[in-house]
Amino acid sequence: MKKIAIYDMDKTITRRATFMPFVRAVLRSTAPRRMALIPWAMIGSPDRKASKERIFRRLIGREIAEAELVQLARAFAAAITSNGVHRGAVERIAADRAEGCTLVLATASPDIYAREIGRLLGFDSVIATQQAHGQGTVLARIDGPNCYGSAKLDRIKAWLKDQGIARENAFIRFYSDHVSDAPPLHWADVAIAANPSRQLRKLAQQRGWEIVDF
Repeated sequence: MKKIAIYDMDKTITRRATFMPFVRAVLRSTAPRRMALIPWAMIGSPDRKASKERIFRRLIGREIAEAELVQLARAFAAAITSNGVHRGAVERIAADRAEGCTLVLATASPDIYAREIGRLLGFDSVIATQQAHGQGTVLARIDGPNCYGSAKLDRIKAWLKDQGIARENAFIRFYSDHVSDAPPLHWADVAIAANPSRQLRKLAQQRGWEIVDF
């Protein structure tokens, strides 16, 4: 039986959401004057995918050199993992690793920096929202769905298939702070509400899921 521990990232492992802090970090290095445009960039459709694309396009640009963005993502990930993660989450990740679990990070955050955070925290695989790429560039456009809600579960199932792991041969724990992850939480063998939002805490109490505070 393959043991797998899957973690959401923002507010489950990290102390706060990471997308806008990443955008600000990029702007500080590339175009600090655009910081003043942040309120304007956030006006628009509430759709999460469209919102991310709009903010990226209006603030960072329609595309940015991939090599430059990777360097900025690595610096951002180093800062986050040094002082922006819950100690309890790091301890639980280490415990799951010691138990022999394959560690998977599954997040709606962009892959450009989620991969780096996952690497620094010792995850074996990272499933994240995928930015589209041009010729040596990263585009504002998202390739495929935002890795959120039921789309996250679809991506996890696709990852299992790619790994050649049959669901019946896997024992899966899933950690999350937010009720939007109800689909993978219901699907997992063990659902763990970590630093749960009010809605998730209520659902976890109804379903008898473990509740932890990292």
